[in-house]
Amino acid sequence: MKGLKTFQMGGIHPPGRKVTAGKEIQNAMIPSTLVVPMQQHLGKAAECLVKPGDLVTEGMLLGRADGFISANVHCPVPGVVKEIKEIFLPSGSKSVAVEIEFSGEFDRSGKNQERFDWKDLDNRELLQLLLENGLVGLGGATFPVNVKLQVPKGSEVKTLVINGVECEPYLTADHRIMLEKGEEILEGLRIMQKILSPEEIIIGIEANKPDAIEKMSLLAEKSGLQLSVVPLKLKYPQGDEKQLLKAVTGREVPSGGLPMAIGAVVSNIGTVFAVYEAVVFHKPLMERVVTVTGGAIANPANLKARVGTPIRSLIEECGGFKTPPAKIVMGGPMMGFTVYDLDTPVIKGTSGILALTAREVAAAERTSCLECGRCVSACPMGLNPTTLFKMIDHGDYSAALAAGLLDCKECGCCGFSCPAHIPLVQGMKLGKSMSRKLKVS
Repeated sequence: MKGLKTFQMGGIHPPGRKVTAGKEIQNAMIPSTLVVPMQQHLGKAAECLVKPGDLVTEGMLLGRADGFISANVHCPVPGVVKEIKEIFLPSGSKSVAVEIEFSGEFDRSGKNQERFDWKDLDNRELLQLLLENGLVGLGGATFPVNVKLQVPKGSEVKTLVINGVECEPYLTADHRIMLEKGEEILEGLRIMQKILSPEEIIIGIEANKPDAIEKMSLLAEKSGLQLSVVPLKLKYPQGDEKQLLKAVTGREVPSGGLPMAIGAVVSNIGTVFAVYEAVVFHKPLMERVVTVTGGAIANPANLKARVGTPIRSLIEECGGFKTPPAKIVMGGPMMGFTVYDLDTPVIKGTSGILALTAREVAAAERTSCLECGRCVSACPMGLNPTTLFKMIDHGDYSAALAAGLLDCKECGCCGFSCPAHIPLVQGMKLGKSMSRKLKVS
């Protein structure tokens, strides 16, 4: 493909390693015990509504959204509540969680589902369905979808951009959803089109997914929507909404601003499919597609797993480890979190489980900064990561904020490019955390 679009500033080209691109989505086995956190979304944790000993059913509300930026949490399986406990999430934060012992019959699985006609619903009713069914963005940020799709008074959406980029190495869940659920994605887009009334809809897909580009382009032609598919050059972090908008529209979101500042809304392709299920079937977000892969996994796969499933169960379903892993990551290798407990549960934002070998991790000893400028060249936000890191290292958080710390997307381009192996991303995260803790402005 010639003349592919992309963003211009910074970016890197990590190896793709998408060995599961040809693996169809399979239903994961249901484990005997699941652990469902109340914090699976950006914002305030859901309020837990159950107690030990309660009987629960598939799709039942376990946690109620507590505030404007929050999301409902639903029961993924029928069973009995064994315990309410605190667990650590992959991000390092704590969450109240409901431990469920699986038993009884499913209400939905393997049964014909009733379709609901949504075409006569107004925007408020559609957004209420998204709220009730606990929808959050599935691209990683996990922002409540009903909030994201509310257009502020006085604003209008010119462009709805759908993120089919999946630029992180290893991950192929979105790729498979496009190939296997194309018609459903179109109906999800029609629902979002009714809510937002955009002038155009654009799906951005990187050129390493030619089958998905072809499939979605054919569907776009017969959709009746103002819908176009834009093939993109391979470049990380093109899946970030600001870089994606720059690539497909040429418009730039201002520093500290949101896509709505340029009349745009960005949504992940998996989120569009979840919108379809929530509105057409009134199905809560209680399962998602997870890519289980990495050099240490015996049989990599794309598995549709219930929220609350321990990652141990998914790894065992993929044949376990063929070699001892050096690191296990939840999410992608660039922005995911290292996990140390195989009982860590799948949550709404879990796109992948990577069991990486020592060769894949390629850990090396940190040395002094070489002042080579590679981190500056790689930064898609035009920041100077090494200067920011030094400010944070010396506790000068005010200076770091003034130098653009909050514009950092924590994408990992700087750390990937650093020959001195300085933990630049970890430094940015620390700087933001300390700035909030000390209320630095």
